[in-house]
Amino acid sequence: MSAILPGATIGFLGGGQLARMMALEARRMGYRIAILDPDPDGPAGQVADHCIEGSFDDVDAAQRLAEHSQVVTLDTEHIPAEVLERIEKTTPVRPSADVLRIIQDRLNQRRFIEAQGAPQVRWAAVSDPESLKEAGESIGFPCILKTRRSGYDGKGQARIERATDLADGWEAIGKAPAVMEAFVDFDREISTLLARGVDGEIRFHPLAHNDHRHHILHISRAPADVPPEMARQAQEIGEGLATALGHIGMIAAELFVKRDGSLLVNEIAPRTHNSGHYTFGACVTSQFEQHVRATCGLPLGDPSLQRPAVMLNLLGDLWSGGEPDWTSVWSHPSAHLHLYGKASARPGRKMGHVLVVDDGKNDPGAVAEKIYQDLQGAAPRASVARAG
Repeated sequence: MSAILPGATIGFLGGGQLARMMALEARRMGYRIAILDPDPDGPAGQVADHCIEGSFDDVDAAQRLAEHSQVVTLDTEHIPAEVLERIEKTTPVRPSADVLRIIQDRLNQRRFIEAQGAPQVRWAAVSDPESLKEAGESIGFPCILKTRRSGYDGKGQARIERATDLADGWEAIGKAPAVMEAFVDFDREISTLLARGVDGEIRFHPLAHNDHRHHILHISRAPADVPPEMARQAQEIGEGLATALGHIGMIAAELFVKRDGSLLVNEIAPRTHNSGHYTFGACVTSQFEQHVRATCGLPLGDPSLQRPAVMLNLLGDLWSGGEPDWTSVWSHPSAHLHLYGKASARPGRKMGHVLVVDDGKNDPGAVAEKIYQDLQGAAPRASVARAG
């Protein structure tokens, strides 16, 4: 299959921050950009050549996007697989409808991971009060009840501490079809980030170590400080899942590192990923350019890390008193501000991020935390000098 070369139009289903950063890289490479999103003035729409206003389940709007595009990709896995199936009859869609059918339903995803023999948390399907009770008896407590569809950043989830809390947990997720997962007392979470090309070529970005607050990613550090054997195993898991899916593009697997050093797959994201934002400025080829290369059938780029880096998420909570004072970012030469162009801020909404690269003098993690404290209006830390 011939490559889709610069000058062609890439269509994006979804116009959020992931599409924006992919579009910025694609435009630098010479591609044109078309967007389908309910908000044409959203993050990606601001940098697109053509915007189609429409919902993600609007097949007619998706077909119009496909007519403008030589290849279609996405920035969210919540696009209905049926929409992708319709438009991939005429236009290459990467990832495919088959991939989304597996990933966007947690039950399908758990069954897929199990079929590949990859290690994962213990789980059980829940469809009604009877299966809810059976799942609790099987999985034990505490456990996490998650809706099968549309959950992210802790949404659509309920932690259940004991059997008497089952009914409340079921009510909290809207009595929707769900998956119950065992609670994992893990040591840390890491992400394996890789791209798979049209020809099956695989390239890995360095593993990221992720810290969450209130179920939302707070900071990612790269490279993750893990033993070489663990890094190799994490990459093998990611490659096996991507290959079995027949996925094309960037894909991330979030992994729990248990206290005994073993790994468990938490979930799969068939797209560029929040924990890979550090690559946009710290790697030879960012995850966003790599996704463009893969979906367009180009050779994959060099994903190696040029310098250790830390990515700090900026959530809408920081805007509670108005636009933050970015002086605390700009005062650090090794820090780089990325804002997504979202019109309104609300608690928990991802509004941007800060990339801090290692300058050889200051620890990037300490710099990122100092920036975060300053943006919150807290007293700055005494020093961010590297220990030792």
